[in-house]
Amino acid sequence: MSRKAQHSDIAFRKHDHRRCQRELMSEAQQLCARRKQRLTSRRRQVFEIMLASHQPMGAYDILAAMNRVDNREHIAPPIVYRALDFLMGEGLIHRIESKNAFITCVDPGHRRAAQFLICRDCDQVAELETEDASLVAAAADLGFAVDHSVVEITGVCAECQKHAG
Repeated sequence: MSRKAQHSDIAFRKHDHRRCQRELMSEAQQLCARRKQRLTSRRRQVFEIMLASHQPMGAYDILAAMNRVDNREHIAPPIVYRALDFLMGEGLIHRIESKNAFITCVDPGHRRAAQFLICRDCDQVAELETEDASLVAAAADLGFAVDHSVVEITGVCAECQKHAG
């Protein structure tokens, strides 16, 4: 099974995370190169920190990680926010609205609506890889032009259900 086919449940399954990180970084670099966008050292650093896990991270968590790594200079919040804006604009990360946090995209550069499963017990987040755009289609049927769409579904993942029962 290809990495792309495994996207939907990657946060909830054991996998070779180092390989996952390498592949997502490579895809991000190729995407930026094709679009003639610069993945600067700071943007790359923010992306690498986010790739360290499949957990959503707040901007200040990213900032703290950057300052731990780069202790010779103090990095200010605007640097992180500019990098996050760039990464979101290129489709490399998403904002999890309900958590005021960010997570790497499992399919960098895709243009469909972001859809997430969020476990309320362990806080893992999985990005759904589905073409089902029924909400966007329903909006279009009403003459509404959707600019941005994020669907967040909260529940309990299979692993947490096992431990609860």
